[in-house]
Amino acid sequence: MSYLFTSESVSEGHPDKIADQISDALIDHFMAFDPQSKVACETLVTTGQVVLAGEVNTNTYLDVQSITREVIRKIGYTKSEYMFEANSCGIFSAIHEQSQDINQGVDRSSPEEQGAGDQGMMFGYATKETSNYMPLALDLSHKILQEMADIRHNEPEVIDYLRPDAKSQVTIEYSDDDNLPQRIDTIVISTQHDDFDTEPLMLTKIKKDIIEIVIPRVKAKLPAELQALFNDKIQYHINPTGKFVIGGPHGDSGLTGRKIIVDTYGGKGAHGGGAFSGKDPSKVDRSGAYATRHIAKNMVAAGLCDEVLVQVSYAIGVAKPCGVFVNTYGTSKVDMTDGEIAKKIEGIFDMRPYFIEQRLKLRNPIYSETAAYGHMGRKNEVVTKTFKAPDGTVITREVELFTWEKLDFVDQIKSAFGL
Repeated sequence: MSYLFTSESVSEGHPDKIADQISDALIDHFMAFDPQSKVACETLVTTGQVVLAGEVNTNTYLDVQSITREVIRKIGYTKSEYMFEANSCGIFSAIHEQSQDINQGVDRSSPEEQGAGDQGMMFGYATKETSNYMPLALDLSHKILQEMADIRHNEPEVIDYLRPDAKSQVTIEYSDDDNLPQRIDTIVISTQHDDFDTEPLMLTKIKKDIIEIVIPRVKAKLPAELQALFNDKIQYHINPTGKFVIGGPHGDSGLTGRKIIVDTYGGKGAHGGGAFSGKDPSKVDRSGAYATRHIAKNMVAAGLCDEVLVQVSYAIGVAKPCGVFVNTYGTSKVDMTDGEIAKKIEGIFDMRPYFIEQRLKLRNPIYSETAAYGHMGRKNEVVTKTFKAPDGTVITREVELFTWEKLDFVDQIKSAFGL
């Protein structure tokens, strides 16, 4: 008996994602000018207003207003009719100094003994069903919205009415015996748009453009085996509520950290509950999740298993993890229990926070790129970024993005497990 599995994504213009991008832009500026900054920054966006709150321990000063406005402008909120616009929105900052009670649990005389910035558990997941080792439904949901954003930013003449806010959802039919994707069952897309003169014309045109322009462009960029999953029986629900002119922060308030499932695996595997955006890497909610994804992806790429979930857990102020858990879902290729696999993995990857930061180069301004379209499954690449301080100081940094997506431990895993 086959079964269905669904994942969703949201665009960079979704209110919650605007908040994430602002928070991570602040993190990048802190990291650029003071890599040892300790930051937890939350953002609220609503009609014509941005509120920044959080705790900081840093040696630098930021012009948070200009950084916030630049993020909003880059996303595309540049028209007054959106009721949330980069140049005119109000920005209120309530960012203050970090509690010393928390900081004393993180900083140590020996950097290697740096304590975890909080308690909790973090999960990493990987599956061989896509080339980037991500669940297919989420991967397609991201790709649809990325294609729409690319059209809106770079080819507005192709579809000239798109506004920044959008959501997507993909349902995949799997075979029950081997858990392999068989076909795409349903695609749901809701996109904000300019006002039309007549509503029936609006609904017809938007549906036609999505199905005949966006979906074929997404499909064309996929490998042949995934293109084969598209079929003429797909159920499309395009703007199913009808008109979607009022959107963004005017239509719905947004908060940092409310799209943690979109940020990770679309409901596959598990999630520890902690958000990523707005947190420096001493917060293991972020660094621990990246480290476990790195482990999981390298395990699957090494051929150790076809699918895996990796958990790590911490006590605040303590460097050594409370434990590492592995679940290969019965797909392991070695004659070992998952518990025995976990013990070996602990010997390969040092999961103390300092060593995660060093291994994945996390004390760099690499976070703005993570804040929309998922933190996992993204392209590992080196880019050059420029940051300007209020005093006019300009820093240009060459940084490596998405280091947790590198397959740099495959050989070590193969050797350790005799693969």
